[in-house]
Amino acid sequence: MGKEYSVYDAKAKFSEIIRKVRAGQTVTVSYHGEPVAEIRPIRPQGFALEDRLRRMEDRGVVVRSSAGAGRLRRVARRRGALQRFLIDRE
Repeated sequence: MGKEYSVYDAKAKFSEIIRKVRAGQTVTVSYHGEPVAEIRPIRPQGFALEDRLRRMEDRGVVVRSSAGAGRLRRVARRRGALQRFLIDRE
């Protein structure tokens, strides 16, 4: 979640807020402590996963693995292992 600004601070720090939004953060604007607006990045329709990953790589947010994508292997040997694990956690 992004940062919260009062209306007064949002007016004074508008450029800073826009920089945060361009970096992918969501900013909330409040009036007397009550959230009244949210400023968030526009997510165009059809924005492909590869495009988003490339942009995040360009910003240094993610680094692609040097190893290729391998086959996933099964971790649990017996059926119902996840259910038993969740029950044990309770």
